[in-house]
Amino acid sequence: MAGFELADMAKVSKVINEPDFLPLHVLRQLAQAAKLVRRYRGSLRTTELGSKIRMAEKRRALQAILFHLTFWHADLSYFGLGMLGSWPKPDIGIVLWSLSGAAGEWQTAEKLTRLCTIPVNGVLEANWDMGSVLTQARVLRPLLWYGLLDHKVEKQQSASLGERHLYRKAALFDPFLSFNVRTEQPKAIRH
Repeated sequence: MAGFELADMAKVSKVINEPDFLPLHVLRQLAQAAKLVRRYRGSLRTTELGSKIRMAEKRRALQAILFHLTFWHADLSYFGLGMLGSWPKPDIGIVLWSLSGAAGEWQTAEKLTRLCTIPVNGVLEANWDMGSVLTQARVLRPLLWYGLLDHKVEKQQSASLGERHLYRKAALFDPFLSFNVRTEQPKAIRH
C-alpha cells in the first residue's frame, strides 16, 4: 500500500504495532464495526457473519460493505487531526461523482480538491491549503487503499518544493462505483 512500506518501517523499528500500519488499523476497525470479527482473549475471531461473507458469492459484498462504512459511517476526522470536523464527508457522494469525471488523467490533490469538493468557510478562510490536505487524507488516500485510485510522486525541480503527489482513477474505479444522477429539468426555457 502506497506510503506504508513494511520494509521501510522495519528498518526503524523492531516492532510494528497495528496503529503504525494505518491501512491495517483502519481495516480492522471497519471489520469490527461491520461485525465481521470480534475480540476474544486478546485476538480477533471471525464472527458467523464474517465466515458467511468469505464465501465466493458474497466476497463482492464485503468490499461494498467496508467501502460504505468507510465513507458514510466511519469518523474520518482523525485523518486530518480533527480540523474542520468531518469535511468533506457530508458531501462524499458529490465528491466521488466529481472524481469520476475529474480524475481520468493524473491530477494533483490541490486540483482535485478545487474540482470535486464543496468548500466551507474554514477552507476558504485558511492561511494555507487546508482543503487539499484534508481531501488527500480523508478521500484520496482511503480510495487509494481500496484500489480505486492510482498514485505517483513526482520530484519538483526546486528542492524547496519537494514532491508532487498525483492521483488518477484506477481501472477498478468505474466498475466499482456507478452513479445515477438526474438533474432537474426547467419547466420553461430561461433567457
